[in-house]
Amino acid sequence: MRFFRACALAVMAVFAFAHAEAAVRIKDITSVKGVRDNQLVGYGLVVGLQGTGDSLQNAPFTGQSLQAMLDRMGVNVRNVNLRTRNVAAVMVTADLPPFAARGTHIDVTVSSMGDASSLMGGTLLLTTMSGANGQVYAVAQGAVSVTGFATQGQAETLTQGVPTAGHISNGATVEREIASRMPSDGALNLELNNPDFATAVRIADAINRYSWAGYHRRTALEQSPNSVALHRPPGVGATHFIAEIGELMVEPDAPARVVIDSRTGTVVIGLDVQISPVAVTQGTLTVRVTETPQVSQPAPFSHGRTVVTPQTQIQADEGGGWVAVIGGRSLRGLVHGLNRIGAKPPTIIAILQAIKAAGALQADIVVQ
Repeated sequence: MRFFRACALAVMAVFAFAHAEAAVRIKDITSVKGVRDNQLVGYGLVVGLQGTGDSLQNAPFTGQSLQAMLDRMGVNVRNVNLRTRNVAAVMVTADLPPFAARGTHIDVTVSSMGDASSLMGGTLLLTTMSGANGQVYAVAQGAVSVTGFATQGQAETLTQGVPTAGHISNGATVEREIASRMPSDGALNLELNNPDFATAVRIADAINRYSWAGYHRRTALEQSPNSVALHRPPGVGATHFIAEIGELMVEPDAPARVVIDSRTGTVVIGLDVQISPVAVTQGTLTVRVTETPQVSQPAPFSHGRTVVTPQTQIQADEGGGWVAVIGGRSLRGLVHGLNRIGAKPPTIIAILQAIKAAGALQADIVVQ
């Protein structure tokens, strides 16, 4: 049996080498149904800040949390007017990976809730983290790592990054395990990260070629553009079978799509985007208004007044206006055609939208 599996891997290696440029592993574009992360959330306090924490008057929940914490430690501050600025109320979030055993350490993100200006140098106190069902699955504690900073003076403020959010590597310890078991009846389902009919068929074909060469049976069937059903061979564990087929190489497919981010001027064009030959004219109109005020001052010993005389100059320039032919059966040809007209990203966005309206752009436009 091992010899047949070795032969199957050799055949798939030859097939993968022929498509090495565009092929990816099945494990990188799919996931096993039911094997997923779970979100955890908690509320806690960060202490040790250098006067950059919450003001207890503007964030009363911080003061209430501080009093409750000190009460549990035997310190009575109920009738004391707290004025500290070294404490901040935060929300603590984390992703609990599948099959995480008790005692496993996971990363957490700490985000300020009040008016704290920075969490730099702070330490998160012991915080319980719960799931959607309200049960506690982890506890978090540790020093908060902040990449941003904020500095201010009397007349200027400098801020870089986000100093009110931080990260604690391995800051939480798993205390309760989530029941995540591989199916034992032989039925498995692979879910595609990017659903596509062609990709699902290619995944099923690649698995069937491997299983036929190694186990003399077909084990995969595409059910939808989002799912591929697997029937593991007898005598092979689910974990072992998933590990084997996860290394198989396939060439994923995707619909032709143009993604536009108008805020940053970013345009991403997919490989299969095609434009039917069209003629495009692109022109720009620049209007320049120049104000040069002049001061008119009266002669000495006169009774006149000093006045400011406005002087305005308006100049209009219209550039471009020539016609270029754009069209391409490949991404390189399309990019070359857009570069020929010398347009900037905002103009390219307008051109692509106009070409789509004319019916010459054979792709979907996604505007973010």
